Amino acid sequence: MSAPDSDLWNEDLAPTGEAQRTWRWWHYAALWLGMVICVPAYMLASGLIEQGMSAGQAVATVLLGNLIVLVPMLLIGHAGARHGVPYAVLARASFGWKGARIPAVARAVVACGWYGIQTWIGGGALLTLLGVIMGRSLVGAPIPLLGIGVGQLLAFLAFWGIQLLFVTKGLTAVRRLETWTAPIKLVICALMVWWAMDKAGGLGPIFHQPSAFVDGGPKAGQFWSVFVPALTAMVGFWAT
Repeated sequence: MSAPDSDLWNEDLAPTGEAQRTWRWWHYAALWLGMVICVPAYMLASGLIEQGMSAGQAVATVLLGNLIVLVPMLLIGHAGARHGVPYAVLARASFGWKGARIPAVARAVVACGWYGIQTWIGGGALLTLLGVIMGRSLVGAPIPLLGIGVGQLLAFLAFWGIQLLFVTKGLTAVRRLETWTAPIKLVICALMVWWAMDKAGGLGPIFHQPSAFVDGGPKAGQFWSVFVPALTAMVGFWAT
């Protein structure tokens, strides 16, 4: 292929052929389980309740955000699933082969930010787990300028390294990891729900807790100022 055409094609932009499609439905199911059974997902509804929503309002906000983002996800994913065309190539139909770089770069920048958020949360979970095992706080002394402890930085870097280990092995390693851990995650999730219900005294205290936005509540009249950015955040959770 000539040099001028090198911007139009490379191994990463080439369509995925039939022989390369080694993922089956259970691999995708395991992947989705891995994406929804995670600490950031646990924080969605709980964060909204903390801001003053009732349990019903929080669940409805999460559900609505997922329904909104579901439509473009299905539309964009259809071409990839059916024809094996990657997003960067699909974008050329709307932006042209040069203009397609703009959404590709924008997607990459957002992904970097989201990757940092996920790594920070994962590092925090790792640090908390080690702290429980060792019976003491491992946050450590604060680092000037960064505003975080030495332990937090080390946990962040450790979790980052764990992720890089799988990323460098390619999607095959990701598929194997998700396939083998999906059943374990289901069991752990069920145990966590049981533990949380036991500690909270059942589902009643959470589901009967009134919204803080009702008349006479501590945040009366502020529902929409919380709902709109919350809904945007729910859409952004998957839009990234």
